Amino acid sequence: MKSNRYEARKIRHFRIRKKITGSELRPRLNVFRSNKNLYAQIIDDSQHRTLVSYSTLQMTGKGNLNKASATLLGEMLAKKALENNITTVVFDRGGYLYHGKIAAFAEAAREHGLKF
Repeated sequence: MKSNRYEARKIRHFRIRKKITGSELRPRLNVFRSNKNLYAQIIDDSQHRTLVSYSTLQMTGKGNLNKASATLLGEMLAKKALENNITTVVFDRGGYLYHGKIAAFAEAAREHGLKF
C-alpha cells in the first residue's frame, strides 16, 4: 500500500495523541492546517469540551494562509484564552512539522501570554 503525505501526517498525529492529553488545569492546544486556513482549538480532554477556538477564516472571512495570518491567529487565540483564564496549555501540533506557519503560530501565542 502506497502512503502519501496525508496518511503519514495522520500516523504521526495518532502517535503524538497517545502521549498528549489535555486536562482542566492544562488543556490541549490543537492546530489543524488546511490548504486555505489554519484552525486552533483549546480542548479539555477530560470533559471532552472545546474551551476556545479561533481560525483564520474568522479573521478574514476568506481563505488566506500565510505566516502573517498564522502569527495574527496566535495573538488572537492567546488573548481569547487569557480572557477565559487559560494560561498554560499542552501544544498538539497535529502531526505537522514545527516549521513555517505552525512555528509562527506557536511563537506568537507564546509572546502574548500562553505558556507551553
